[in-house]
Amino acid sequence: MERVVGTVVRGLRGPIINNGDNIEEIVVQTVLNAATVEGFSIEDRDIVTVTESIVARAQGNYATIDNIAADIKAKFGEETVGVIFPILSRNRFANCLRGIAKGAKKVVLMLSYPSDEVGNHLVDIDELDAKGVNPWTDVLTEAQFREFFGYIKHPFTGVDYIEYYKGLIEAEGVACEVIFSNNPKTILNYTKNVLTCDIHTRFRTKRILTNNGAEKVFGLDDILTQSIDGSGFNEAYGLLGSNKATEESVKLFPNNCQPIVDGIQAKIKEITGKTVEVMVYGDGAFKDPVGKIWELADPVVSPAYTAGLDGTPNEVKLKYLADNNFSHLRGEELKQAISKYIQNKNDDLVGAMEAQGTTPRRLTDLIGSLSDLTSGSGDKGTPMIYIQGYFDNYTK
Repeated sequence: MERVVGTVVRGLRGPIINNGDNIEEIVVQTVLNAATVEGFSIEDRDIVTVTESIVARAQGNYATIDNIAADIKAKFGEETVGVIFPILSRNRFANCLRGIAKGAKKVVLMLSYPSDEVGNHLVDIDELDAKGVNPWTDVLTEAQFREFFGYIKHPFTGVDYIEYYKGLIEAEGVACEVIFSNNPKTILNYTKNVLTCDIHTRFRTKRILTNNGAEKVFGLDDILTQSIDGSGFNEAYGLLGSNKATEESVKLFPNNCQPIVDGIQAKIKEITGKTVEVMVYGDGAFKDPVGKIWELADPVVSPAYTAGLDGTPNEVKLKYLADNNFSHLRGEELKQAISKYIQNKNDDLVGAMEAQGTTPRRLTDLIGSLSDLTSGSGDKGTPMIYIQGYFDNYTK
């Protein structure tokens, strides 16, 4: 029978995960149960993805605001701390900021504008043009920002993040000055002790600060890299990838995920005889064209994955072949010609005209985005995703 369905993606419902649960065993049993109930077979090169959140929950990887404060105080002492380039997020940064403030004597909060690095806007860029403000050269005080742009609430959250973040800092009894700049060196006019909170540009920011006279430079990835008073931690990413857990705590990015994905793969192989690929995923890497938000607030899409998910797609564009190489063919003859071309395509199509327009991204980023969109961030209750046919093509 002719195959008429390509990739199939299923969100799998499993139990609520708690601290101490055996995440490997739960994932394996959830996959096997879903296959039985839904009537699908487990095949080689199927993909199992697991959200980082339930891995971290099973690990009990949590920390309190007080733990964050203790690490900040240990690193900065009694110095004024420049807190620069945070993302605008109640879930991602508010509790981190409370901990930072609690451990500091004074905070100079420097916000990038018109948006943070993942696209949350303080002000529309067209407003900058209208007011003659150049975000690459102009440094604004809070009063100047308000004079130009007034009080602006985020269109989705209804929050004025300038007011909100300043309020969080001052609620800890800490003085706060807010400035606006996209140049890391600006903060050095206020303090030589800096906590840079950007995610994907953090290494560049640290380098610029260090090369221009900063005395103490840390990033969020340097905070809680080891346990503080029994807290959770993340050796590689610190506070990056953390989320609000309770009003007084955060859930950190999971630790040591490679043995987990390898273990799940091995267990499924032992039970079914099939080699599936496995990955842990966080945020997908995609952008909302309306809210202008680039989703990736985690330091990476996937902190761990099995070897078969390494690399990038090696695909040809069907419509290119149909419009160019085989434009003279129709129907079954065209189908056969394209199928034969795919079967004999080169192992590396980088730069080939036949591959133009295919997605030039890593497999883990593509699959992580697919998984994140499937599981969602709300109440779907499907923190595990089962993907079939992802590596198939027009010929199989």
